[in-house]
Amino acid sequence: MGTRTNAERMLGWVEAERLGVADLLADLDDAEWKAPSLCAGWTVRDVAAHLTLSTRTTWRMVLGGALRARGDWNRMEAEFAVRRAAAFPPAELIAQIRETAGSPRRAPMAAPADPLVDFLVHGQDIARPLGRTRAMPAEPTAAALDHVVGSPFYGARKRLRGLRLIATDADWSTGDGAAGAEEVRGPAADLLLLATGRPAGLAGVSGPGAARLAAVL
Repeated sequence: MGTRTNAERMLGWVEAERLGVADLLADLDDAEWKAPSLCAGWTVRDVAAHLTLSTRTTWRMVLGGALRARGDWNRMEAEFAVRRAAAFPPAELIAQIRETAGSPRRAPMAAPADPLVDFLVHGQDIARPLGRTRAMPAEPTAAALDHVVGSPFYGARKRLRGLRLIATDADWSTGDGAAGAEEVRGPAADLLLLATGRPAGLAGVSGPGAARLAAVL
């Protein structure tokens, strides 16, 4: 029962974030859809297209895409996003996100928390360059942080080595607390951006480890 309850709670968080990002996208004008996101080389429209694939990526797509990208995962994802962005207008991309907002389906190899991380972080990738504010709810963000720092996929272990991250707006921290560990303090949203490799999170943090993390990023 406990496992099922946790799964249902995670899916509820994911659904809420999907619908929230869809609402954000629906409020953008044409110029904002064409604007650069925090993802290097990706427009806002590319990010939106990528998010529609959260429930639509298949093993066949991954295997074919990996071959075309010669095993480069980021290149494969960029190819998927750009191709889909060109295939569908903004209104259709929004409709696709809403259509499967409550779907438990995940991309191959994705963990239950990966869609949550995807929408929390990409929501910021869209909002921040446009000067828009998108709040991150505390409990889902803490869960996303736990997943990112524990997963080998995001590269956070190497990126955050020797650092102790402490959220100033949530009951969350990570790091072994060993002697010499340098603290980085800030809102959980900014820590999540930093953990996933986004320098934009540096604007909201402080502490002796901030400069070191900036150099890494």
